[in-house]
Amino acid sequence: MTLRIGCTADDFTGGTDVAAAFRRAGLRTALVFGTPDDTTMLPVDCDAAVVALKSRSTPAKEAVADTLAAQRWLRANGAPQVYFKYCSTFDSTPHGNIGPVTDALMDAAGATVTLHCPASPPNGRTVYQGHLFVHDQLLSDSPLRHHPLNPMTDSSLPRLLSAQTPHGVAVLDLPTVRRGVEAVREALLTHERAAVRHVIADALTDDDLAVLGAAALELPVVAGAAGLAEGLGHAYPAAGPATAEPRPDQGRAAVLAGSCSARTLEQIAQFYAAGLPSLHLDVLAAATGRDITAEALAWYDEQDPTRPVLIYASASPEELAAVQGQLGVAEAAAQVEELLGALASHLVERGVRRLLVAGGETSGAVTTALGVRAVLVGEEADPGVPWTYASTKSGDLALMLKSGNFGAPDLFTRALTETM
Repeated sequence: MTLRIGCTADDFTGGTDVAAAFRRAGLRTALVFGTPDDTTMLPVDCDAAVVALKSRSTPAKEAVADTLAAQRWLRANGAPQVYFKYCSTFDSTPHGNIGPVTDALMDAAGATVTLHCPASPPNGRTVYQGHLFVHDQLLSDSPLRHHPLNPMTDSSLPRLLSAQTPHGVAVLDLPTVRRGVEAVREALLTHERAAVRHVIADALTDDDLAVLGAAALELPVVAGAAGLAEGLGHAYPAAGPATAEPRPDQGRAAVLAGSCSARTLEQIAQFYAAGLPSLHLDVLAAATGRDITAEALAWYDEQDPTRPVLIYASASPEELAAVQGQLGVAEAAAQVEELLGALASHLVERGVRRLLVAGGETSGAVTTALGVRAVLVGEEADPGVPWTYASTKSGDLALMLKSGNFGAPDLFTRALTETM
């Protein structure tokens, strides 16, 4: 089957989030990790394919090159439209990568205007008058301003995007969105005639995103978070019911957490409060050469195999600042990724068959370490947090890749203790 739509995502959990959105819209969806090549094969009968990259914080030239390679592969597989999925907090680096990547995708597709919207109402992200809100707070006033790699201290999307592109940026206001699909299309045409390339849309509800998705159906390139992707997916004719993929119901269960977001810290606290086994990794000790991986595995081997376990490097903003102060931001992140990637491989070898991973960079490290290149997307445990199904050299694996800020506070305990 030829793809109806292709998507590039700027991190692995973002890819999982947008793949779940397409699946909710009724599209049979595959998720591919890393830049695909001629040997990368899609599962049969896919309507949508998402290529999850690690381009959120890489140098702009590298992010552009990887994204264009993914776009070429998607188009070679028949996708007439490419969606660029970025985080609902609109973060990348101070000078990119959202603007450079979007411009490159548009240049390659011959597009002259595109629609942006990072709104994700189920997760409390909305856009009004071009400003990004997290629940009832401006982004710059929310806890997300403390992102360890890409802190967000500005809520004005036009100002943020204008710093990343030489092309015109405009806002499509909420009254226009509320007038419906034709009003949005006319506004896009007006902006295109005025040589405005990037149009940022207001959206407060899923209904707003459905209007925007229908209006963007013919655009070669569309950009935003998972909410707009779902609206776009619903605009395609129904492809039939999306069936859940099988998930292993036997084998051990574990959580690996590297995210330092406020929500992940809540989830860790709930897991601990439930009396379930938890182990915090000493990143500073690992940097001195101590074999923290071996220590963690020795601890794991002593645990009750019928209970899920949590191994985490997550830390509070104060603790994180102390670690980064000693190691540097890049080295601290690299230590966490190396630790959790290695632990993932050893845990799956030891029989873990349900693995929940918290954090975009952590998810990238884990899937790379496991050699997982593609998964089929199954049911969601929470909005934007689906189970996926993968095969590894050690056996079949149910894998949940969770963005740091996503999921209810009880996600860890609920996802791994419910009957599957």
